[in-house]
Amino acid sequence: MKIAVLGAGNSGFAMAAHLAMNGHQVRLWNRSYSTIAELLETNTIYCQGAIEGEAKIDLVTTHMDEAVEDVELILVTTPASAHADIAAQLAKYIERPVTIILNPGRTFGAIEFDSVLKQCGCTVRPIVAETQSIIYTCRKVSPVSVAILMLKKDVLLSTTIASNNKSVIANLPICLRQYFIPAQSTIQTSIGNVGMILHCAPALLNAGWIENERSSFKYYHDGITPSIASFLERLDNERIEVSRRLGWEVESVTEWIKRSYGAKGDTLYSCIQDVEAYNIIEAPSTLRHRYIYEDVPYGLVPLEGIGNRLGLPMEVTGLVIDLANVLLDMDFRQIGRNMEQLDIIMPTRWAVEGM
Repeated sequence: MKIAVLGAGNSGFAMAAHLAMNGHQVRLWNRSYSTIAELLETNTIYCQGAIEGEAKIDLVTTHMDEAVEDVELILVTTPASAHADIAAQLAKYIERPVTIILNPGRTFGAIEFDSVLKQCGCTVRPIVAETQSIIYTCRKVSPVSVAILMLKKDVLLSTTIASNNKSVIANLPICLRQYFIPAQSTIQTSIGNVGMILHCAPALLNAGWIENERSSFKYYHDGITPSIASFLERLDNERIEVSRRLGWEVESVTEWIKRSYGAKGDTLYSCIQDVEAYNIIEAPSTLRHRYIYEDVPYGLVPLEGIGNRLGLPMEVTGLVIDLANVLLDMDFRQIGRNMEQLDIIMPTRWAVEGM
């Protein structure tokens, strides 16, 4: 299968290498040349960990038209902040039906992506889907290599039209298909976005250690202490209640970790400590990181907005957003997927859901 992977970060490297090692023709695109400059010399990604070997990439490029020409599947692995821009670029080059999957979509990524394609004059209607999470726990360890620590089980996937979910998964390459299960709605992948729970608050509450140039720590095992884990459970309860008010059940972050990693424990803290793959994941060295710049505006902001629209107080969610705004001197509510944007791309959904 001819496949375009858009984004050459941690997950983009892992996905491109995994597919190439399973015999697919992979085109890897990245916006900035510097990120892929060394890879362009050999077109080879070296894998270690759960998947080991050398992956020969068919094409590495900064040109979107080259990346997506005649492909059957487009896998977007960039941060959510790039989704709208990528959709606008793709609108010019999609000439036949193709499936586009955001890995992950964060909160309502697929619906935004589909809306931008339409706004930018895309005349062909692709199937746009989003995943709840990236299937890989991975880290780029050099400009040409990636460590894939493990692959998650039963990652939820949903298209903007839920009746397409099973067929999209059935048509995925075999090496990917086994890791996905169909969601019943984009509510379950979007409000089911666990990154906004696990990433934002722990980074903000460990700001002093993250900015300390003389030290480093394991993000999950050291940074999420019992007290912080308890705080995350309260934040998670607000997310679960929003989904429930929208008519859908989503699992708690604790339940998700148990299902995805096979972890055991009675609390979120004990489950996180039981995930072996978290042993080597270092904390970021700056707060100007996707844990904040992606997961606050494209996770917590729309969650808070929908919750408030439903009449929920969203006190803990609002507290985390406020802390991010103050520490980073940003207005994440203004730049993120706020209710003004969501009202534009999903007016009929709000009417259906009684919002």
